[in-house]
Amino acid sequence: MNRIVIVLLRVGIVAAVLLGLFGQIVVIPTAAADEVDSFPPYAPFAAPYVAVTIIGVACVQTVLVAVWMLLSMVRRDAIFTPRAFRWVDIIIGASVVATLLAIGTAGHLSVASIPSPGDGMDVVSALAAAVACVGVGTLFAMLVVVMRSLLRKATDLQAEIAEVI
Repeated sequence: MNRIVIVLLRVGIVAAVLLGLFGQIVVIPTAAADEVDSFPPYAPFAAPYVAVTIIGVACVQTVLVAVWMLLSMVRRDAIFTPRAFRWVDIIIGASVVATLLAIGTAGHLSVASIPSPGDGMDVVSALAAAVACVGVGTLFAMLVVVMRSLLRKATDLQAEIAEVI
């Protein structure tokens, strides 16, 4: 892989992780506090939803760190080694955790009686967003599982070629 592409990807990863940290520390808690201030009946739901959101962002950050490590392996031309599978498994695990959080959120939003300041569309919108996150998370996890099997085949083929040579 081109060195410039790896550097650009790493810059993007660093920016995304830092943006996630800013969101976890500042944006998410502040937005939740503002919502509770504007509509006090949201107060019992603020802390659990903030925690779920912060953990979800942490899952994305975990995936980004694993991608960083895989990029390092690509740069060293060591991607077809058993160590790569550990990082791919971490990506799968983090995406499954995030998807389970989204499933829990969607389940709670669908059965809980959450008060709404208007016509209830904000709860419906949040439910739709949670369901969309479930779909995207499931598809992403399945895609990475398929990519892991392709990495396994490529690793096996490289080992076979190394034996022949």
